[in-house]
Amino acid sequence: MALLRVLIVDDEPLARRRLEILLRDQAEVELVGAAPDGVAARRMIAELSPDVVLLDIKMPGLTGLELLDALGEAAPIVIFVTAFDRFALDAFERAAFDYLLKPVEPARLTASLARAREALAERAAAERVQELEEILRNLRSGPATAPQAGAPNGAYDRDIWIQERGGRINLPVAAIDWVAAERDYVRIHTGARSFLVRQSIGALAARLDPALFVRVHRSSLVRCDRIVRVRHAAGRGSVVLSTGAEIPVSRRHMGALKAMTKNAPAYSNATA
Repeated sequence: MALLRVLIVDDEPLARRRLEILLRDQAEVELVGAAPDGVAARRMIAELSPDVVLLDIKMPGLTGLELLDALGEAAPIVIFVTAFDRFALDAFERAAFDYLLKPVEPARLTASLARAREALAERAAAERVQELEEILRNLRSGPATAPQAGAPNGAYDRDIWIQERGGRINLPVAAIDWVAAERDYVRIHTGARSFLVRQSIGALAARLDPALFVRVHRSSLVRCDRIVRVRHAAGRGSVVLSTGAEIPVSRRHMGALKAMTKNAPAYSNATA
């Protein structure tokens, strides 16, 4: 059984300490860190990629609810831990996984973490099925796909039209560094700018040449020649781009990514 990696977020030192003590008695659970506020938590989530976040709601600066909104589609499983039950409705409207009232009962925490582990396993299985279905669809439709005008190799987009206030702009695919899913949208990062486009990341990936772009996470897609470093330690990985951005790599994508970089002379020496 894989370790369930948990991050604590609470502005009260005593509350953080109590949760740390409770987690010591949880089987197959690893405490990866404890953040004193929402701003620090957002940074630590990006760096540590925890499976579960035990998140306080009422905090100065950035509340737990605001943090969950900011994380969007890329949010890990969030279990709210708070002394105020009046926030429960808002929490569940934001797709919170569970809601624990302080002081947290050990049995309640155990049950919540067990359900989180089951949800992660189900999510991983569903993602594997979805990937296989997508591969099969591409294999079946590949020979019959009509070439798009002006696309490289006659099959993939060379540019993307993006709707902006006051008109539309044409973004060359060659300018794209990486793409992040944000609920029903994708955010396309290019240089110092980013553009929000209403489209699923899977639909956008199908328009881009897989020889140029690689899926590193269910919510992230990166351009291969932007990768300057691949990091892999303790079952966790990330890619560092030439822009300085560091993108988490999920466990199930790491093998394919390492094989790709090993076989690509243009950047095989960038792995580490």
